Amino acid sequence: MRYLPKSPAERLTMLADIGAASIDSLFAVIPAEYRLNRDLDVPRQHAESEIIDYFRLAGRKNATNYASFLGAGAYRHYRPVIIDSLVQRGEFLTSYTPYQAEITQGTLQAIFEFQTMIAELTGMDVANASMYDGSTGAAEAVMMAVRVTGRHQAVVAATVHPEYREVLATYAKHQGLPTTLVAYHPDTGRVDLAALEAAVTNETAAVLVQSPNFFGIIEDIPAIASIAHAQGALLIVSVAEAVSLGVVRPPVEADIVSMEAQSFGVALSYGGPFCGVIAAKEQFLRQMPGRLVGQTVDSNGYRGFVLTLSTREQHIRREKATSNICTNQALVALMATIFLTVYGKEGIRELAEHNLAKAAYAAQALSAAPGAGLLFTGAPRFHEFVLETQETPASLSQRLLDDKIVGGVALSRWYPELPNATLWCATEVVTREQIDTAAKVLSAAPVEA
Repeated sequence: MRYLPKSPAERLTMLADIGAASIDSLFAVIPAEYRLNRDLDVPRQHAESEIIDYFRLAGRKNATNYASFLGAGAYRHYRPVIIDSLVQRGEFLTSYTPYQAEITQGTLQAIFEFQTMIAELTGMDVANASMYDGSTGAAEAVMMAVRVTGRHQAVVAATVHPEYREVLATYAKHQGLPTTLVAYHPDTGRVDLAALEAAVTNETAAVLVQSPNFFGIIEDIPAIASIAHAQGALLIVSVAEAVSLGVVRPPVEADIVSMEAQSFGVALSYGGPFCGVIAAKEQFLRQMPGRLVGQTVDSNGYRGFVLTLSTREQHIRREKATSNICTNQALVALMATIFLTVYGKEGIRELAEHNLAKAAYAAQALSAAPGAGLLFTGAPRFHEFVLETQETPASLSQRLLDDKIVGGVALSRWYPELPNATLWCATEVVTREQIDTAAKVLSAAPVEA
């Protein structure tokens, strides 16, 4: 948005309209000792053409044309140009929560379509109209399970995104909610089912897992659900990579699904804003946080849309609140809605298959390098994989950067038992040439003396 300064004549007109004789009289209510009586210590004003030239020159310092194999919860997918064309329309860009259904039918319908498509993708009965992001969505899902069951313990898989677990830990600390962390199996990279069964008790409110998990591995959801339900706990499945649902069987055995919808047409934007979602079985509807849009008919019998069960996403009475979430992610959810509409059912499946194929090729090419190998080969994966190398991740990362490649994420930060392991991701925007170049860099590892 451009800054359009006002001329001296326009300022005088504005002052006259509000009944102020001057700028000084306008700010007379501010005590003199707190008023600045000199010009700001900033460079002189510039013409618009000079400002544009300045930023154009500064922009040349940015890193461009780098291949990126980063993933780990934030994924680079192609965004159809129609998304920004539509979301920047004033009726969407400037709208807030649609309290007045009479004048916000477009926004309400877009939210309703979003909820419908998310419910279809996840295999759940109902979905809300978005949360902050996947991490808060997962934490809110656990709190939801606590309200439903009346229990106050949670079991969390170590394969859940580490940052999601950190957000949950913040929630749990102030809710007095003890959590038990369950390790992963060293061969499959899946949650250890024997350890999970030992951890879940009749005091457990929720079992939280992620699929595809942080290592990119597809978890055995039916087996996990059986363990959770045997003790009366609710199963929450977190989905950090929404595109995976194009080919991965939806977690229909879950009671609650928490998802990050960033992959559906939402730009990475240095980490946000993103779009979290909670979907669930119908019997848990009244404990869902956030907004719900429902379909109805007006007095003339025409289809219409309204906020249902609750007229706003935040609750004024704190003791009655299902959540402390107080936000409107409708604009970001609209991006996901447009993305899903553009691709359609077949398009989402083809996109997911493309990602699957790219990752399979990348895993084969990179693991063929001397001293490299894949970890967790005993279970299926989507478009991420863990690569172990003899070379340290720091050294490898620097060599890749020299060839304008951003390599995988070092896992030792969260998993110290994996000192030389990196998590790689290959989506549809990664080219075969970029994968081959990365493989050549890996193969040229320095020989130890």
